Amino acid sequence: MTLRVYNSLSRTKETFETVQPGRVGMYLCGPTVYKPAHIGHMVGPVIFDTIKRYLVYNGFDVNFVINITDIDDKLINRAAEDGSSVEALAEEMTGDYLDNLSTMGVDSVDCFPRATDHIDEMQAMIGRLIEKGHAYPLEGDVYFEVDTDEDYGKLSRRSVEQTMAGTRVEANQRKRNPADFALWKASREGEPSWESPWGPGRPGWHIECSAMSGKLLGETFDIHGGGLDLLFPHHENELAQSESCSGQPFARYWLHNGLMQSAGAAKVGGGHDRDGEIVGDQQQQEVNKLAGSQGAASVRELFAVHDPETVRFFLLGTHYRSPIELSDERIAETGRSLQGFYRLFETFERIAGQSVYELPVATLRDDTVEVDDEFGEFRQRFLEMMDDDFNTGGAVGVLFELRTTLNAFIDNHRLESSDVDLGGDIGQKLLAGLTLIREMGGLLGVFRGPPGGGEVQQDDTLTDGLMQLLIDLRAEARDDKNFAVADTIRDRLIAMGVTLEDRPDGTLWRCEGP
Repeated sequence: MTLRVYNSLSRTKETFETVQPGRVGMYLCGPTVYKPAHIGHMVGPVIFDTIKRYLVYNGFDVNFVINITDIDDKLINRAAEDGSSVEALAEEMTGDYLDNLSTMGVDSVDCFPRATDHIDEMQAMIGRLIEKGHAYPLEGDVYFEVDTDEDYGKLSRRSVEQTMAGTRVEANQRKRNPADFALWKASREGEPSWESPWGPGRPGWHIECSAMSGKLLGETFDIHGGGLDLLFPHHENELAQSESCSGQPFARYWLHNGLMQSAGAAKVGGGHDRDGEIVGDQQQQEVNKLAGSQGAASVRELFAVHDPETVRFFLLGTHYRSPIELSDERIAETGRSLQGFYRLFETFERIAGQSVYELPVATLRDDTVEVDDEFGEFRQRFLEMMDDDFNTGGAVGVLFELRTTLNAFIDNHRLESSDVDLGGDIGQKLLAGLTLIREMGGLLGVFRGPPGGGEVQQDDTLTDGLMQLLIDLRAEARDDKNFAVADTIRDRLIAMGVTLEDRPDGTLWRCEGP
């Protein structure tokens, strides 16, 4: 199946064709680093990290860029509140952001350019826009003149007049049009500033991304990503200034992920119909968007309760263009569902005497390879989901179906009660099925290693010892026919999220999640 992606610019699904054959340039708008990262900051990186994994699997050479905004009004204000410098605050919060990405398994990013390292490129771009008549200096500022761009609004489908309705704009009343936006801002006393032809100042937000993406990916690149809340005004203004400067198309495909929603918020649109059209309203999603200002917990606080692999799986459980409703219970539910995969992996290790994580996994797609008929349909359906606008939600569903089929295969062939020849037909089928789970999971960035890579720190020796004590006490109670005590131990453990599995060779225990 041909890869098709939904393009926010055309509002349709389009066949994916790159600027340069076999190569993909992909830019994702990153954070303004003025406070610790929260879960909303992880949504885009996890989604586009998964997209890169799939593109690489399909043979593309991908250059993936996420920018860091380390100069902004929010940074200046927060640093003043904290009695810190802008540079120190930005460095600390950038470190926090990068650490959290690493914990989430987002490790495919090729470059994290920082705005303050590219001031020269921004000034050069502003100079070209002035020369071409698309921008004008004003009292130490420089503004982009939207009336000079004939198709301004083509991404958001808003006219210049509509952009003014309910939109915050710069306060300078001498602008030629109230919708004109700042490319360069004159700095006030005590604020960070850089010398420029227009006086000491700093760049506007929109010009940062245009300059950095242009330098690292070229005047025209393939994928520009970001949250739906960035479609207007940020991406609209990026597109306008970039194409006005270069005279070339800016990005071929605009991909916008749905926003993280607070649990209990009013239901919003932002899903997608069968033809790929976004259903819902950007502004309504923004109303219910989870943000740090609304008390969203930091990612580190979230990792103290939920395993990072669980959080990643949760974020990929819906189509990337749909809103995600966040709650502890929904993440915990995802964690409980993942336990089914971990139990399957443990079962395989008992049968095969080797870890699932040691199985060799294909890293490049090869549609000419015949996969065992027992499980081959799952691979085909998984790839069809991913080929259809990176539908991770559908792909996750296929993974669960494969898990169910593999468990039935193990039970039907009584593999846990017999010696299995992995070189025989049944053994090869089992290997093929588990290898396929690893291959598909790897494309989603999960099942890359044993779970438990988060920040939850436990004394495993003490925990194991206490659990074994309870298991022994329960066994003694059952031997003495004191079933009330045995059942009480079991029920109290279940209430705490711990299940017991009685097997011929002993009792196993596992934590099913918070």
